Amino acid sequence: MPPEPLKNLPPVQDVLEHLSVTPLVAEHGRELVLSWVREALQNARECILGLMAGNSMAEHPTSEEPKSQPKVRTEWTDRLAEQVVEQALATRHRQLCRVINATGVVLHTGLGRAPLSIAARQSLLELGGHCNVEVDLETSDRRYRGYQLESAFRTLTGSEDALIVNNNAAATLLTLQVLCAGREVVISRGQLIEIGGSFRLPDIFSLSGAVLREVGTTNRTHLDDYRRAYSANTVALMHVHPSNYRILGFSETPSIAELVLMAHDRGAITIDDIGSGALVDVTQFGLPAEPTFQNSLAAGADIVLGSGDKLLGGPQCGIILGKSQFVDRIRRHPLARAVRVGKLTLAALQATLDPYLRGTATTEIPTLAMLNAQLPELRQRGDDILAKIGVVSAFDISLEQSTAAVGGGSLPGVELPTIVLLLRHHSLSANELAQRLRLGTIRVVGRIKQEAVLLDLRSVLPEDDSRLALAVRLVAAT
Repeated sequence: MPPEPLKNLPPVQDVLEHLSVTPLVAEHGRELVLSWVREALQNARECILGLMAGNSMAEHPTSEEPKSQPKVRTEWTDRLAEQVVEQALATRHRQLCRVINATGVVLHTGLGRAPLSIAARQSLLELGGHCNVEVDLETSDRRYRGYQLESAFRTLTGSEDALIVNNNAAATLLTLQVLCAGREVVISRGQLIEIGGSFRLPDIFSLSGAVLREVGTTNRTHLDDYRRAYSANTVALMHVHPSNYRILGFSETPSIAELVLMAHDRGAITIDDIGSGALVDVTQFGLPAEPTFQNSLAAGADIVLGSGDKLLGGPQCGIILGKSQFVDRIRRHPLARAVRVGKLTLAALQATLDPYLRGTATTEIPTLAMLNAQLPELRQRGDDILAKIGVVSAFDISLEQSTAAVGGGSLPGVELPTIVLLLRHHSLSANELAQRLRLGTIRVVGRIKQEAVLLDLRSVLPEDDSRLALAVRLVAAT
């Protein structure tokens, strides 16, 4: 027989049928909710037995006054149901969900980097079912994945061929393994980068089987350094754009055009990793110059690598452009299948390239529009949001000018002027307020500065302005 206090615990079915628990079954499924109920009961049993072992009273969960067993059981049922509801809420918080990026970081890695355009999101819905991912509809022949995008890349960049893989790290690994395994690749020491997630270029070389031949120093590498390093075993000269850091002051490195001339004169190839995958000149937004696919290819690079989810403004992927004789070899390698993308990535990328072809990318691609947004426009949006929020007694809210980072491994150290909503709650700390915004019905991620929560409009999609105002009102009402 179980100890007397354990008899006060309700059966599983009583907790499942509690008014606050039954709606969870429809949302999460009976098996998951049942596991939460059993976990809560097990924790209660362990707690009671622990108290008994310590000679403490455990018969009554909420009071020291004697109660009937049915009343005690009801109290336990209520308490356990509350724990199950809390578990369900925690599960919701851990799921992927839509958030408003009010951090000011335009390309926020933790929040998915580049937000997709409306057209790209619509394409995901339309092509989420069956689509001609590997079928030529004219001939019904089987084709390789991503062939539909070759014409767009050819028009936009002048590339002969294109291959899309799951990210730029995969593009680098695949390219080195296929074209360079067993032979030397010469690269500047200043370009042996490490980026987020412990991605280190020397490790990628090791995995690929290519022989790393580093030359020069961290801040200065000369063309003669490459010339002296060249040997009969040299297969390629590689140039890597340090997307997440910038060397200032006494620094120098040869351009991709200079490396192309040297490599081709000696029968080697050139591989240019431009990092952010830009297709437009971002100096038009008042930003420092970033390499573009088309400039690198025009300089004669044989293979150009870049990301799809940074300055290009599309889905996460790695883009390999260049000469057909090399891209086709990469495509046919067995590893290419291991890092290939699915139909949804291709759908989003195709819809992202369309505005570039029409010449409307700076307004239709959210990342470019955010980078190009001017202070008067941001201030007007801020005024409109304040008007929609109205008067809330729980907050002090003001509109102020600040600065925002580009982020996402692009344009390191570059900040843009921005407009922020500055929130101070009368009874909550800045950390508590920020958490309530993150976990609200409408999830908002801001940043904290000087005991205030800043909601930065530089990184907020204009379509989310009304939702941002509502999110603040909802938090104020709690």
